[in-house]
Amino acid sequence: MEESPQGSTPQDQHQTNGEQQPLDEAPEAHAVEHAHDDHHHDHHHEEGFWRKYWFSTDHKVIGIQYGITALFFLFFGFCLMLLMRWQLASPGATIPILGALTPELYNQFGAMHGTIMVFMGIVPLAVGAFGNYVVPLQIGAIDMAFPRLNMASYHFFFWGGIVMMASFFVPEGAAKAGWTSYPPLADIETMGQTMWLFGMVLLITSSLLGAINFITTIIQLRADGMTFFRMPFFVWAQFITAFLLLLAFPPLEAAGFLQLADRLLGTSFFLPSGLVTADGPLEVAGGGSPLLWQHLFWFLAHPEVYVLILPAMGIVAEIIANNTRKPLWGYKLMVYSVIFLGFMSFIVWAHHMFITGMGTAISAFFQVTTMIISIPSVIILSALFISLWGGSIRFTVPMLFALGFLPMFGIGGLTGLPLGLAPTDIPLHDTYYVIGHFHYVVAPGTILALFAGVYYWYPKVTGREMNDLLGKIHFWGSLIFMNGVFFPMLIQGMAGVSRRLFDGGLTYSFSEPVFHYNSFMSISAFLLAVAQIPFIINFFWSLKKGKKVEKDNHWDATTLEWSATPTPPVPHGNFIHVPSVYRDPYEYSPPTGGREFIPQDEPPPKETETETIEADA
Repeated sequence: MEESPQGSTPQDQHQTNGEQQPLDEAPEAHAVEHAHDDHHHDHHHEEGFWRKYWFSTDHKVIGIQYGITALFFLFFGFCLMLLMRWQLASPGATIPILGALTPELYNQFGAMHGTIMVFMGIVPLAVGAFGNYVVPLQIGAIDMAFPRLNMASYHFFFWGGIVMMASFFVPEGAAKAGWTSYPPLADIETMGQTMWLFGMVLLITSSLLGAINFITTIIQLRADGMTFFRMPFFVWAQFITAFLLLLAFPPLEAAGFLQLADRLLGTSFFLPSGLVTADGPLEVAGGGSPLLWQHLFWFLAHPEVYVLILPAMGIVAEIIANNTRKPLWGYKLMVYSVIFLGFMSFIVWAHHMFITGMGTAISAFFQVTTMIISIPSVIILSALFISLWGGSIRFTVPMLFALGFLPMFGIGGLTGLPLGLAPTDIPLHDTYYVIGHFHYVVAPGTILALFAGVYYWYPKVTGREMNDLLGKIHFWGSLIFMNGVFFPMLIQGMAGVSRRLFDGGLTYSFSEPVFHYNSFMSISAFLLAVAQIPFIINFFWSLKKGKKVEKDNHWDATTLEWSATPTPPVPHGNFIHVPSVYRDPYEYSPPTGGREFIPQDEPPPKETETETIEADA
């Protein structure tokens, strides 16, 4: 895919004299082609496998690369969770191949499960896959602003993931200090922790490159007429997410380098004086602060929660508008809320640190900001609920997953309120309650939304439909068994069971009344794994055997990725005719005209009549 002209306005990029033009006739297409002959010699030149798929600069191919890789990592991280749940249900039981799970191996699985699912699974799928593939199509761009940077972003992600996975094979195994890598333990851990840090630096670099690309693309390469308040809500969600990544990840990347220096160069940025290990006193200069790492980590990791949830909200908004056949209720209010939410996410991070003993004034500040940040989330969720009112709802498979997201994210948000207040957070901190709350946000919450996106845009990417029956089996199995895994955690947490006991609290008397929930949760986890089999079969079977879509606009949608592009899109350039935008994003069931929907790129009637008269003349 040729690089888009940098710095061009939307009008310069897409139109001449107000007329839609075929892409291969558009002036900028020729300019780009001649400017980058060294990159692509010819539109019709047959590219080899490596050039076409591995070193591709086409945003659609890169989106698919991100998607397939992230789904693989999600599967692997899910398998680690199954092994942990086996151990928790039957402490000391023999696991095939692995044998009995030692505390050290359990800690490895715990640390890598969290790291893989968040940084190598959900974020790359939500932002790298859906963002890369859909955003340029929805704003009418022929590619991302920096295609080569886009390719580099995926490669940094891929090799970061490989480094993380390879850490399982070094002596003494992968990182054991948790997905948060807290010092001083993380500073004195084995080689696997060093590889964790190297992998994290690569993953962060990937996200930073992608964030720069998204921001530039959305600001500079929108189609003629695509004003900010004509952008689909999904684009707004990705736009704010990109700012979160750009501003929040650098502190953690800096912290990663400092922790590497502690481990490899003998510094003590995070190592205090007087540490004693099993081998005796630790000989370091000292004077470092473990709390400094926590501040740097959580300054990223709380915005990271919204990096996970905002793209999910964007996906759900697109699907609800399309399947209720009516505009989103409060679209502008939702946009203002997501902007405010992005800003507020940077000033709430220390509610993860109440137990460190911060002063009452600082504690009060972070409690207040935490309560405030819940307001925009409630507004967005309420707007999505209200959008259902009076709609002609189509219960398609994507709509089922989108509907499932709403109450699950609601439970995740409500269970988070006690953790935002110091008096209730302190007794709940580091218990299974925290695990249950967080997973309600990212598992039955975000992951259901990501599945909704897969089912919704699969026909656009492949030109084939996924099987409805398999999709519905997948939905109901996932919804039921996810709750079976995570809801009992809230009960165990309120009983005081710690989140990091490899035997599930078997040796502690206070956990005895709730220990039996471990078996129930583990059975639910294995049934949840079974419920993913229909999805895996459906995903790959439909690539070759799925029913071919009968029309380009498979869902009768209004946004440009459905109304202005072929299905699948044109490999080079996306659009046969570069679109212009005349309407708001969700003109479903308009009050006049008796039509069910009007695409964004359809000119108003008066302009159509004028063009016809001029053509006749």
